[in-house]
Amino acid sequence: MRTDAVFIDKSFPSTRYQGSKRKIAQRIVLELSDLDYLSVLDAFGGTAAVSYAFKLAGKHVTYNDTLQFNQQIGLALIENDTTTLDDITVAHIGMRQSHITYGHMIQKLFHDIYYTDEENQWLDVAVGNIRSIKNRYLQALAWFSLFQAAMSKRPYNLFHRRNLYMRTSKVERSFGNKTTWDRSFQDHFIKFARQANAAVFDGGNTCVARHQDALDFEPSATDLVYIDPPYVGATGHSVDYLAFYHFLEGIMQYDQWPSMIDHRSKHRRLAAVDNKWCSKKTNHMMFRQIIEHYATCILAVSYRSDGIPSIEELVAMLKQFKANVRVIDISRYQYALSNCRNSREMLIVAH
Repeated sequence: MRTDAVFIDKSFPSTRYQGSKRKIAQRIVLELSDLDYLSVLDAFGGTAAVSYAFKLAGKHVTYNDTLQFNQQIGLALIENDTTTLDDITVAHIGMRQSHITYGHMIQKLFHDIYYTDEENQWLDVAVGNIRSIKNRYLQALAWFSLFQAAMSKRPYNLFHRRNLYMRTSKVERSFGNKTTWDRSFQDHFIKFARQANAAVFDGGNTCVARHQDALDFEPSATDLVYIDPPYVGATGHSVDYLAFYHFLEGIMQYDQWPSMIDHRSKHRRLAAVDNKWCSKKTNHMMFRQIIEHYATCILAVSYRSDGIPSIEELVAMLKQFKANVRVIDISRYQYALSNCRNSREMLIVAH
C-alpha cells in the first residue's frame, strides 16, 4: 500500500448509515495513489465518506447518488468548500417562525410509527425552517444534521419497521441505547451540525454533487470512476437503501409525500422502485453495463468477498477492457448493523 498521499487534517462526521465506508475511506484512496488521475466520479456516493477522502487528497470530485436526501450530504460536505451553519440557525431550527407556514405531514402520516407525537411535531417545524433557508449549502448542512439526528433516534438506525414501542416500552433492555434514543432532536441536531461544520473545507479543486443515474455521466469528463453499488450477498439478498431510508427521502419530497407512499405497508414506506442492482438475476448485467460505459476510465470497484457476482467474475469482466486488474484485500471490515462476520472488504482496481 502506498502511504505518500497527503491528507488534510479533517474528520468525516460520524454516521450510522448502513454500508458506510467511513472507517476505510482513506485506505481506499491510498490504495489508488500510484495511479495518475485528478478527476473522480463517485457513482454511488451514499454517505459521501469516500468522496470526502478523494476531496481530502485534492481531487476534482463528482459525488453522485440516485437518492435526493443523499445528494444533500454531497452538497454539504463535498461541493461546499466554505459555508458553515451559524449558531442562531442551529439554535432555532425546531422553533416556529412567524413568517413561515408549516405543514403537518409527519404528524399526520407517521403517528405512533417512528417517533412520539412531540417529536413528529418538532420534525415538521424543522422541515419548514430548513426549506425556508435560501443558501443551498446552509440548507444542505441543515438537512445533513436533521437526517443524522433522525437515524440516531431510531432502533437499528433504520426505517424498515413500525417499532416505536422498542423505545417507549418500560422493560429491561439488552439492546440499543435508550439514552441516545431519548435525547431530544434539538440536541442531536446541534451535535451533528457541529460535526458537519468542522468537516467543511476547501480541497483546492472544484467538486460537485449530483442526483442522477450512475450511467448518465460522460466518460470523457473523468479520469477515475469509483463504483460501490448495492451488494447482493451470498444468500441472494441485497440492501435496499430506499426501503431502509424512505422516511428521509420522503422529507425531501415533503409536499408530494402522501402520493408516493405504499399505504398497504404498516410503516408507510415509499412505493417500491425496481432496482436492478439489488437482484442477483440482473446485477451481472448492471456491472457489465457500467464497466463498458466507463471503459476508457480507471475503474475502482468496492466489493465484498462473498458477493454475487463473484470476485472472479468481476475480474473477468474488467479484463475484457483493461490490461491491468488487481484485487486488494482491504480488511475484515464489518459494516455497522451487519451480522456477516466472514465477508471481507475488497477493492478491485482496473486500468
